[in-house]
Amino acid sequence: MAHALALARQAAEGGEVPVGAVLVRDGEAIGEGWNCPIGTHDPTAHAEIRALRAAGERVGNYRLTDSTLYVTLEPCVMCAGALIHARVALVVYGAEDPKAGACGSRFELLPSDSRFNHRTACTGGVLAEDCGELLRAFFRAQRRTVEP
Repeated sequence: MAHALALARQAAEGGEVPVGAVLVRDGEAIGEGWNCPIGTHDPTAHAEIRALRAAGERVGNYRLTDSTLYVTLEPCVMCAGALIHARVALVVYGAEDPKAGACGSRFELLPSDSRFNHRTACTGGVLAEDCGELLRAFFRAQRRTVEP
């Protein structure tokens, strides 16, 4: 999660919402990413999606079974869908996302929706304070630049 936080800081430095993600299999990072939808003009450029894409290219397969994703913010519905399709085994996230989280904060796609043929387990709250404070500081700074 410490590496995901460092990636989230990279996103913030680029003016993006600070979310970072690292996909690990067999103790090795196989993909990583940070939010960059603003800079890339791509609404799918979330940290989780970028980590999945990098891992898929690296291992030569879109199925990323037996992997764990460490991400600083609870995944949204879009990212949860991608994690299910990739067959990721576990998501470990930091801060909850009460507006868009798909691991139980707002929606409950991971892990308990039995309509899917694959279930991705979730563990939340890992370094939650650090992850949350990074997000809060980013949005405080954003509000200061917008207000007169």
